[in-house]
Amino acid sequence: MGKTGVKNEKGSGFLGKIVRQQLFIPIAALLILAIFNLIADPSFFKITMGQSSSGDPVLSGYLITILDYGSELAILAIGMTLVTAASGGQDISVGAAIAIAGSVILRVLCGTNSRPEELRTSVFVAFLVACVVAMLFGAFNGILVAYFKIQPMVATLILYTAGRSIAAWINNNELPIISEPSFAYYGGFIPGIPIPTPFFIAMICVIITALVLKFTNLGLYTQAVGINEDSSRLNGLNPLFIKFLSFVILGLCVAVVGLIKVSRFQTINYSVVAKDIEMDAILAVALGGNALSGGKFNMAASILGAYVIQFLTTTLYKFNVQSDALPAYKAVVVILLVVLSAPSVRAKLSKIGKNRRVKEVA
Repeated sequence: MGKTGVKNEKGSGFLGKIVRQQLFIPIAALLILAIFNLIADPSFFKITMGQSSSGDPVLSGYLITILDYGSELAILAIGMTLVTAASGGQDISVGAAIAIAGSVILRVLCGTNSRPEELRTSVFVAFLVACVVAMLFGAFNGILVAYFKIQPMVATLILYTAGRSIAAWINNNELPIISEPSFAYYGGFIPGIPIPTPFFIAMICVIITALVLKFTNLGLYTQAVGINEDSSRLNGLNPLFIKFLSFVILGLCVAVVGLIKVSRFQTINYSVVAKDIEMDAILAVALGGNALSGGKFNMAASILGAYVIQFLTTTLYKFNVQSDALPAYKAVVVILLVVLSAPSVRAKLSKIGKNRRVKEVA
C-alpha cells in the first residue's frame, strides 16, 4: 500500500487544499459559465470593433457587456463586503440610494431647468455633492445599525422603501435630460478609447481600496469587529465606529455607481434605475466565499464574484430569459451558496472528505 497510499493521500490533500481556497468558488463558477457558453454558443466570446453614435471606434460583444455592467457591481461589492464583514448583515437600500445619488447629480447639473442647454456646473462638483449626500444616507444607516443596534436588513429597509420617492422629490418628479455629450463619457466610452469607461472607474476604485487595506488597519479592524465585537472592544477598538464607517464607505461607492448610471442614459428613471442591484451586490459577496454573518473577508474574491454574477446575468439574457424571471434563477444560486457556507454543512463535507482519505490510505 505504501507508495500508492502516499500518492493518493498527497493528491487528495492537494485537491482539498485547492477547494478550501476562498477564490475557488468564484473561479469555479466562472469556469462553469465559460464552459457552458462555449458548448452552447461559442459566439458568446466574440468581440468586434464597431462605432459609437458619434463615430468613435468601440468594442462590442457579450464579454464587453460583462466588463461594463460588472464594473458597477464590483464597485458596490467593495462597500458591501465591508458592511457585511463589520455588521454581519447586508444593506438592501443601495439601489434606492443610487437613485438618490443620481438624482442629486442631475439636480446640481440642471438646476431648475430639466432641459438645460448647458451644464450649470462641472460634473466633478455635482459628483462631490452626490458623494456627500450618499455618505450622509450611509451614515444614517450606520447610526441605526451601530448605535441603535437595529439589524442591518431592517435598518436599511427604511431607505429601501422611501429612497426612490426621495430621489423623485429632489427633481420635483421631473425627468431631467442632459444633452451635453461629454457627460455620457462616464457611463459610456471616452473618444478614442474602445473599452467602456466604467471598467476604468472600477479599476481606480479597486486600486484605492487595495492601497487603503494595505497601508491602514481598516481591514484588520473590520474583521476583528465582525468576528467578536466584545473582544475587539477589550482590545481598544471602537466597534460602533467601525460599523458606522463601513456604511459611510458603502455610501461613497453608491455615489460612484450613481454617476455611472445617470451618465449611461443622460437621464434617470426613479423606479427602474439600479432595480434589484442590491441582490446582485450581496450575491457577489456571498459568491466570493465571504461569510454573510460577518468576520473575515476577501475583497478580491468579492470583486471577482461581481463579474461572475454579471456573467450569469448576461448568459441568462443571451438565452432570452425574461428580466422578471432573473431573480428566481439568482435566488437558486443564493440558496446554494448559503447552504454550502453553513457551518454544519461545511463540517459534514469536511468529515466526508477525511473519511474518504482514510479509506484511500487504508
